[in-house]
Amino acid sequence: MRSAKGQRALRRGLYGIRTAWDAVGDGEFFCQDCGGDRNYRRLTGRRRLTVLGVPLLRRGDAGLVVECADCGAHSGTEALEHPTTTRFSSMLREAVHTVALAVLASGGTPRTALEAAACTVREAGLADCSEDQLLTVVEVLTADIGHDDGVGATAGACGAALAIELHEVLTPLARHLVPAGRESVLLQGARIALADGPYGAAEREVLTTVGRALRLCPEDTARLLTAAARMPS
Repeated sequence: MRSAKGQRALRRGLYGIRTAWDAVGDGEFFCQDCGGDRNYRRLTGRRRLTVLGVPLLRRGDAGLVVECADCGAHSGTEALEHPTTTRFSSMLREAVHTVALAVLASGGTPRTALEAAACTVREAGLADCSEDQLLTVVEVLTADIGHDDGVGATAGACGAALAIELHEVLTPLARHLVPAGRESVLLQGARIALADGPYGAAEREVLTTVGRALRLCPEDTARLLTAAARMPS
């Protein structure tokens, strides 16, 4: 006579729930299990009761999952919100470039600031960036937002133009940066602003906007800007 444990094992072998998966899309994503960029399949599943391995009755849908083509791990579709390493690098380059342009547009374009900005942008990955290229873009920006004295942006200009651009570029990136990474982006902008002397009012306004867009609290932004100003040039 079979034991209760043996009977349960027999029942498990006789019937169970099986999920049939259908591919409904594919692409590339960052696989947390592999730790790198991989191809994926987006799958939708249908659960069925099986008896002796034969699917019979439907038992609902399994919902959408993402399957890594390399390791086979299944993840929720929220995994697709994490940028690939290629996309993340592009986002970071764009962020540094945008911060550099915003600082230059708010504080003017003396040669020292242009050199600091170009060096910062090149280090971020845009190897062909030059002072002349930055100057051309800044001239377009400042013509668009206006100037009050030929040096600093008007008080409302940053809020109307530069702030919008900064938030559009920096806020999506901030979700994927650790605090030290967000602080680093702000400090790169601060060093550009300080290349030709102390912060101007418009430069500080822009850098404060950068801090907000990077989801830094106002106290941390002020602390970082003060610390950068105290560092020897």
